[in-house]
Amino acid sequence: MTRHALGRYALRLVSLLAALGLWQLLTGLDVDIWLHFSQFPTVTDVAHAFADRLTGSDYWTDLTDSLTRILSGFLLAAVLGVAVGVLVARSRLAEDLLGPVLEVVRPIPAIALVPVAILLFPSNEQGIVFITFTAAFFPVLVSTRHAVHALTPVWEEAVRTMGGGRWRILGSVVLPGALPGIFGGLSVGIGVSWICVISAEMISGQYGVGYRTWQDYTVVDYPGVFVGMVTIGVLGWVTSTAVELLGRRLTRWLPRTSYVPGGRSRSAVLPVTAPVPGPVVVKAEGDSQYQSDAQQQGSGETEQEARDEHLV
Repeated sequence: MTRHALGRYALRLVSLLAALGLWQLLTGLDVDIWLHFSQFPTVTDVAHAFADRLTGSDYWTDLTDSLTRILSGFLLAAVLGVAVGVLVARSRLAEDLLGPVLEVVRPIPAIALVPVAILLFPSNEQGIVFITFTAAFFPVLVSTRHAVHALTPVWEEAVRTMGGGRWRILGSVVLPGALPGIFGGLSVGIGVSWICVISAEMISGQYGVGYRTWQDYTVVDYPGVFVGMVTIGVLGWVTSTAVELLGRRLTRWLPRTSYVPGGRSRSAVLPVTAPVPGPVVVKAEGDSQYQSDAQQQGSGETEQEARDEHLV
């Protein structure tokens, strides 16, 4: 690991520690300036509650249930979202048949479908997976559709010229070319899935991190509430990072933007006053007429640039 990478990780750690220190300071001093931090648990209270939860079996059961629900719904949404997105983008018939229905259902929040899930599925577990699937399905669908539409037709024509058929085009052009957009939708979908699965567990769940967090709130166990919030944040960060790393792994053939420290572009590194080299003219030693023409051409270009600069 390079020194620059170590510096970045150290900066992120300092940022996190600074946020925790500010939290501890505001809650420890019972600051009540418009915001009532006196009602918040301190960092130490949450840490003690977290340690107590780790030693019990309920915490790990809730963690396992939430992860099972999120992975089941998200993987199903990823497969169907990519498949339907490609189908709608590549087929006018599919777009005419499925497009209106999808566009009507898409604006409905997934958490608003909880009554539908309760009426439709025989168990709460299947209903929560359905809510998680719905939350991730539409971001993946929309990003896949736009990514396929953005592909240049030249690649497809090149495969057709070499004798490739429809499936060859799909596997060699459409899916690889749309991968960056697909993983953009997957990154959004996993975050929305966590929001909806926690909300669904609060409403109709029996186990899970969301259910346990709501139960702690009903019995006024605020350190337990913050334990659930921290757990949700860590799980969301881990799963989002996993999706991002997988996307980078599968799209490693793409060119990456180079990073210049200091927030400057590479062109800004060069001095502004550096002279721009002109074209090198090779001429015979006695060709004075050619030299005169070149000087006149250069002076004419200089005058033209001065007029253009004056107009700007």
